[in-house]
Amino acid sequence: MTQRVELATVMDRLAVDGLVTDYAVAVDDGDWEAYRKLFTPDGRADYRSAGGIEGDAARVSTWLAESMRAFAMRQHLIVNRRVRFGVLERDTGDTAQVQADYVNPMRLAGDGSAAPDFVCGGRYAFGLRRTDDGWRLHEVVVREKWRRMPQESGVPVID
Repeated sequence: MTQRVELATVMDRLAVDGLVTDYAVAVDDGDWEAYRKLFTPDGRADYRSAGGIEGDAARVSTWLAESMRAFAMRQHLIVNRRVRFGVLERDTGDTAQVQADYVNPMRLAGDGSAAPDFVCGGRYAFGLRRTDDGWRLHEVVVREKWRRMPQESGVPVID
């Protein structure tokens, strides 16, 4: 592998990492226009494992906008990112798969405390494509593995 190829791979990895971060910030900030712009025109998201829906980015962003109103605070922590580059149209590096774990503390709207009262965690599977506008999400699949419910349910959120 030449230095030029290695540098291009590093630059792609940084761009892919930035896209995953932009995704988390858009959801946490409720910036649904920015969320939609992160996707390819045929991009899809699947939140069914977390009790949500699956569909194109526009439909899912509408659902997220409504669902996330219940939470005054959201903060994705996306870690353990594994990036694998693939081939599309005979060119190495036109696609990428990212597997990343997440923890997502949220506070219900109307709750005066600063502590989150709903926390969930799991793993994302991001499918990305290189476009003329840079890297974009083609697919997002959420695989929720666990959640802690509000304290009213009898399950403490923070020990």
